[in-house]
Amino acid sequence: MTLLRVVDRDGTEHEVDARTGLTVMENLRDLDYGVAAVCGGMCACATCHVYVDPEWAAKLPAPHSDETDLLQDLAERRPASRLSCQIKFTAELAGLRVEIAADE
Repeated sequence: MTLLRVVDRDGTEHEVDARTGLTVMENLRDLDYGVAAVCGGMCACATCHVYVDPEWAAKLPAPHSDETDLLQDLAERRPASRLSCQIKFTAELAGLRVEIAADE
């Protein structure tokens, strides 16, 4: 397992033993404080919206157009907004810190 830092909607930070090879969304959806992930990771709903810590944003691949299209429709969008279903969690991302966005 690899460390993933998650700030829940109440502002509490959790250290999660995350599995590499899965997406960040897949690691978050089963947590009590995780994401809804209604579409199951198909990049169709934005219910897995997170804010990536600025330290980590440049280490992630750029979002695809489908992701940016969904993000642009969100009222709670920030510069570090990403859909966690589009972030493959790898060993290189050990220590990644994300904040779960408010439900919309």
